[in-house]
Amino acid sequence: MIEGLSPQLDRIPSGVLSGAEIRERAAGNPPLVSDAPMLEQQIQPNGLDLTLKEVSYFTGPGKIAVSNSERRLPALESLPFDHNGDLHLEPGPYHIIFNEVVNLPLDVMALGRPRSSLARCGVAIHTAVWDAGYHGRSASLLVVANPAGFSVSRNARVLQLIFLTLSRAAGEGYQGAYQGENLGPPRE
Repeated sequence: MIEGLSPQLDRIPSGVLSGAEIRERAAGNPPLVSDAPMLEQQIQPNGLDLTLKEVSYFTGPGKIAVSNSERRLPALESLPFDHNGDLHLEPGPYHIIFNEVVNLPLDVMALGRPRSSLARCGVAIHTAVWDAGYHGRSASLLVVANPAGFSVSRNARVLQLIFLTLSRAAGEGYQGAYQGENLGPPRE
């Protein structure tokens, strides 16, 4: 038991991992995060900036149903960066994939928040929860609301991932369909 906690709680205090803790865990085995193109620049006092690997646009409908067996992800078409590594996006929704591979242990979950410069440009990123035990190269929804569009560079830091320790380790980690996502061949 941890000193100072009541016997009824018998929990580890939870909180946000600091930059120093992220650095330590990134050097662990398995690393908290790998494939970061510029790890030291990406580590922040309260999180880790994720960088842009790929951008696609939606070419078909998706479906979420009561049963996951009826889930259908929309078709995507990848957009190429120009010879300078830049990409101009017209207003609308885009599917993005990050460079970093995240390996969450059973005592850590994460939340993603767009970098504030995106909001100042009229752009938002929508994310879900990164559950304890998740392993993969995540994807998110980027929405360009600026009527003039938005330009972004390959490997640009676009989202800050905030790692939260759990008061108790999860008994079982994430087991969903996105475990190991974007680590193998591209989806068809």
